[in-house]
Amino acid sequence: MIETDLILKDGRTLRIYDTGAQGLIDPLTVFWHHGTPNIGAPPQPLFEASRRLNIRWVSHDRPGYGGSSPLPGRDVASAASDVTQIADALGIQEFAVMGHSGGGPHALACAALLPERVLGVVSAAGLAPYGADGLDYFGGMNPSGAASLRAAAEGRAAKEAYEATEPEFDPETFTPADYAALSSAWKWLNSVVGPAMAYGPGGLIADDLAYVAPWGFEPSWIDVPLLLLHGTQDRVVPSSHGEWLLAHCPTAELWRSPEDGHISVLNSGEAALDWLRRRVDRG
Repeated sequence: MIETDLILKDGRTLRIYDTGAQGLIDPLTVFWHHGTPNIGAPPQPLFEASRRLNIRWVSHDRPGYGGSSPLPGRDVASAASDVTQIADALGIQEFAVMGHSGGGPHALACAALLPERVLGVVSAAGLAPYGADGLDYFGGMNPSGAASLRAAAEGRAAKEAYEATEPEFDPETFTPADYAALSSAWKWLNSVVGPAMAYGPGGLIADDLAYVAPWGFEPSWIDVPLLLLHGTQDRVVPSSHGEWLLAHCPTAELWRSPEDGHISVLNSGEAALDWLRRRVDRG
C-alpha cells in the first residue's frame, strides 16, 4: 500500500491510498469510497479477489478525516472534483467506483458527474437522497442513527451539539449477521473506524450534513452500469433506500440479500467485483 498526500488546486491536502500495479498488467482502477466514520484505506478483505480480477485500488480520506484537510460546507458532489484531481495526478484516465454505506452516495456522485471517465459503479448499503419523493427516509432505521441524521437536518449547530453529548453506540444497530462479519472477514473495518475519530467528529459531522443536504446531482443522471447491494435486514440504511435508487436510476441492478444487514452485505463484495469486471470488459 502506498500512502501519499496530494495538494489540491485550492490548497487542501488529501491523503491518498494506492495499491499500485503490483505486477498487474493494465489493471482496472477502482476508486473506493469509505463509510462514515472511516478513513479511506481500501477494503483489504477484497484484495485477493482484486488480484485475481486485475484490479488496482485507489482511495482517499474524505475531507475532515485522517490526513485530509476539511472542506467547509462540502456536499456529496464535491467527491467528483477530488477524485478527478487524484486520477489526474496518478495518470488514470478511466476508472470504476465502489462505495459502502456513506461511501455509496459519493460513488454515485462520481458516476453521475464524470460520465466520460467512470466505467461502472457499485454501491453497497448506500443512502438515497434526503427528502426524496416516495421514500420514508427514516423508516426502519435504528433510533440512534435516525437521531444523528435528524440532528444534521436541523443544521450544523444542532449536529455539533448532538455529537458533543458523546452518544453511546447502540448494539441493536447491527444484526447478528453483521456481528459475525465483523468478527471474521470484515473485522478489517475495526482498523479504519478508530483512526477516523482520533481527532474528533469533524469528518462524521461533515458527512452527515452532506447526506441530508442537496447532493449537487441527481442519481438518475448515471448512465453507466450500476450495481446496488442491500441487505433487507439493514438497520443503518434501510433497504428501502436501495429500492428507491433502483426505481430512479435507469441503469441500476439491485442484489437483495434477505439474511444480511449493513456490514454482512459486504460478503457479496467479491461477487460484485466480478460483476464490475464483466461489465467493464463488455465496454
